[in-house]
Amino acid sequence: MPEGEVTRVEVAGRRLRLTSLDKLLYPHTETTKGEVLNYYAQVADVILPHLSGRPVTRVRWPHGTSDQSFFEKNLPSGAPSWLPRVQVDDVTYPMVEDLSHLTYLVNLNSIELHVPQWRVDADGTRLHPDRLVVDLDPGAPAGLAECARVALLVRERLGELGLELYPVTSGSKGMQLYATMPGDLTSDQTRDLAQQLAQELTKKHPDLVVWKMTKSLRPGKVFLDWSQNVAAKTTICPYSLRGKDAPTVAAPRTWDEVEQGAEGGKFEQLDLEEVLERLDSDGDLIEDLLA
Repeated sequence: MPEGEVTRVEVAGRRLRLTSLDKLLYPHTETTKGEVLNYYAQVADVILPHLSGRPVTRVRWPHGTSDQSFFEKNLPSGAPSWLPRVQVDDVTYPMVEDLSHLTYLVNLNSIELHVPQWRVDADGTRLHPDRLVVDLDPGAPAGLAECARVALLVRERLGELGLELYPVTSGSKGMQLYATMPGDLTSDQTRDLAQQLAQELTKKHPDLVVWKMTKSLRPGKVFLDWSQNVAAKTTICPYSLRGKDAPTVAAPRTWDEVEQGAEGGKFEQLDLEEVLERLDSDGDLIEDLLA
């Protein structure tokens, strides 16, 4: 299929114009744009609930992941009238409520999808966060094994507060831990809770955890990034692809896997094929996060 060839499809009742399906979005693995679109179509049932009601920030790679990318918050130019949108402060964001909305954005080479921890109501008003995220970012030579060790510490501490955590390997270097929130705390209050946790664990485990953003403090430790709960911040959406050399995914994991990783067993980032296989066998491991 030559560059620029158009394929017309019907998705969720909408006629869409897909372009350049043979374009290599991941040149290192020869993964095409068509395969990326197919991945998102196959995970639509599990990713859409995590996108729904949230303004979506995209990271776009117009020429594939071996070239430059850019963050895009505003509604794309030329977006159709049927693509939902919401204005937050001075930015008009697209919303993703069904597969046609998702496909439209991915067709623009939007590989990564990032969302805040809060939703908007029917009037577009920002609500209190409905989830807390603990982002674990390892500083080399620390890696995913060290993140797993910290994840168990976080699970124990927040479990004492009655919070159940859901682990997700980020598809990049580290991982995220999510907890459902009842919506009675503001973003600032949720941030403060995460920051206090980070400070407490840094004090107890100074050789493993760091809470300050200062990069010189982070080699060999895991930065517990509490700031992801700030209202203006976004985090990679579970099941989103990442724009790396290989098509890795922000992938939900089991606590058994995390414990295995903390003990030195195999614990690695997952690619799209592995995630699809796991969905077939295990279903959505973080379905209860949406409860």
